Order: sequence, then structure tokens, then C-alpha cells
Amino acid sequence: TITYNSAISACGNSAKMQRALVLLDDMDRNVLARDIITYNSAISACEKYAAWHAALSLLADIGQVILEPNTITYNSAIAACEKGAEWQR
Repeated sequence: TITYNSAISACGNSAKMQRALVLLDDMDRNVLARDIITYNSAISACEKYAAWHAALSLLADIGQVILEPNTITYNSAIAACEKGAEWQR
């Protein structure tokens, strides 16, 4: 999980949001548990592209896997909505 988290974060930082989301799906195929850092990294990658819909989808997923969102989670999701001009969501 740590390796995937690092790779997802690196993709987000290097303008490769789609690759970050592919890595997230790879975790499921490899039966690796996502943690809050995984989600934070992926939502942050979405934020950089103003991909508010993907960010909110990931935020909804967190509740389904019984993880607790934190300040970073919410701030990244809010920033994605703001950058996508969907701040009212």
C-alpha cells in the first residue's frame, strides 16, 4: 500500500491524474487495501485537474470502506470543486 500511495502521489504531482486513478484500480485487482492516504493522494491528483466529479466519487467511496476522512481529504475535495467551478457541491 505504501508503494502505491507514493506512486499515486507522484502521478498527481507530475500531471498524470489518469495514471493515478489506474493505480488506484490496480490496488483492487491486486487485493491491496486502500487507506486514507491512498484516497487523499488520489483526490489531490483530481484537484490538480479540477476533476471535481472524480474527487467527489472518491470521497463517497471512503464512506463505503469504513475509513474516516480527515482535513486533507475534505480540503482536497473542496479545492477540486472550486477549481472546477463547482464549489456549491
